[in-house]
Amino acid sequence: MQKVIEDIDILANDSAQHEACETVKVSEDENTGKERKLYIESYGCQMNFSDSEIVSSIMKKEGFDTTSNFNEADVILLNTCSIREKAEQTVRARLSQFNTVKKQRPEMMIGVLGCMAERLKSQLLEEEKVVDLVVGPDAYRDLPGLVKQVDEGQKAVNTFLSREETYADISPVRLNSNGVTAFISIMRGCDNMCSFCVVPLTRGRERSRDPYSIVNEAQELFNNGYKEVTLLGQNVDSYKWSPEVNNKARLEKSGVSEVITFANLLEMVAKVHPDLRVRFSTSHPKDITDEVLHTMKKYENICNYIHLPAQSGNTRVLDIMNRTYTREWYIDRVDAIRKIIGQECGISSDMISGFCTETEEEHQDTLTLMDYVKYDFSYMFFYSERPGTLAAKKFKDDIPLEVKKRRLSEIIERQQKHSHERNQKDVGKVHKVLIEGFSKRSNDDLQGRNSANKVVIFPKKHYQKGQYVNVLVDRCTPATLFGNIVD
Repeated sequence: MQKVIEDIDILANDSAQHEACETVKVSEDENTGKERKLYIESYGCQMNFSDSEIVSSIMKKEGFDTTSNFNEADVILLNTCSIREKAEQTVRARLSQFNTVKKQRPEMMIGVLGCMAERLKSQLLEEEKVVDLVVGPDAYRDLPGLVKQVDEGQKAVNTFLSREETYADISPVRLNSNGVTAFISIMRGCDNMCSFCVVPLTRGRERSRDPYSIVNEAQELFNNGYKEVTLLGQNVDSYKWSPEVNNKARLEKSGVSEVITFANLLEMVAKVHPDLRVRFSTSHPKDITDEVLHTMKKYENICNYIHLPAQSGNTRVLDIMNRTYTREWYIDRVDAIRKIIGQECGISSDMISGFCTETEEEHQDTLTLMDYVKYDFSYMFFYSERPGTLAAKKFKDDIPLEVKKRRLSEIIERQQKHSHERNQKDVGKVHKVLIEGFSKRSNDDLQGRNSANKVVIFPKKHYQKGQYVNVLVDRCTPATLFGNIVD
């Protein structure tokens, strides 16, 4: 099930997911004979979907199978997003729907997880009478105890934010899996204080996961038939891991520097196997280094695609957004990508229209930045003030809604033009594609993505999910490439 919130306009290839996307995924049916059933509904970003896989693993050990039908569930968990007000409104509406079901089955337990749980904490229990437990992103290990507490007739809350928790030792249960691609969380939290963003408030301080647990997870996935992993973090470029003393010998033997950077980690995962594709999200313009770009260039199985959110093309607006880089710095990073990796490297972005005090001239700077970069696709929104953020405390949300929407429509129109231009450059070329499954429109066609993260659709013939194929692209739309497999 996928849902795009009505006032968020997104242009992306069909398989892209991102922090700002208001998508919904539900748990799948797993019936191994366990006593109780768990239903999980996940909203928002890749990190939330990854967290739901951790939650499923924890609950599976506590005697739960998963179900895709909430009417069958003993426990319903909503893993929530707080990035925009509309996302929270959607969850509240969903809780109201579940309330009807719970009136018929009062023993059913309903919990709220994730960012909304962390932001509102026990307030949720008071406002939404249907909610039995509230659990923040760093407290999932405590879920069995909290469920037991509710079983005993009490409400339960744990929204403690940890400085150490990475869930590195928990093997996720892959939900909604195509058996080909998977997420690996490499870090949690965020130390950037972008003035519009709630993530540092809801996910806590940044901490990096042990690289050897990441490599082991990638190896296990490859051994189980997966062909692509996406390394996840709020800001992957700030990944940094320092070993304990008893790990130094292993580190020296591996030939890696004592402090492992994101470039080091990328190389370690790329070396798992040449047939394991590696992607990552999200990069921060202030932190992405030439070392990362050279590592991408060095390994064919590291995909040539970077999500590099700009948010605005104007330096003053970037400053009050607390993005800590200028327009010129951002352009320098784009130039480095084009120079080191090549013009074919896919670049996508986030853009916010109508941020506090933004003028028409500053809006035009965003459009001219888009003209300079020519993004392959973007995630585009008008500004939505979030309680507790720096912007809410320091600035007035002074751009009228109709102006925000008009500016957003201009950004979307410009992006559609650039997406089509970029895709037209791929026509007549052969692309290596990893088959992920059937096309959404026909079981006669298959779809997969090329290195630049673009969806490619082609006739099925005798090919199967999980295979690499070479596709000669013969036509395109702004969002999709079409072609035929060639030897």
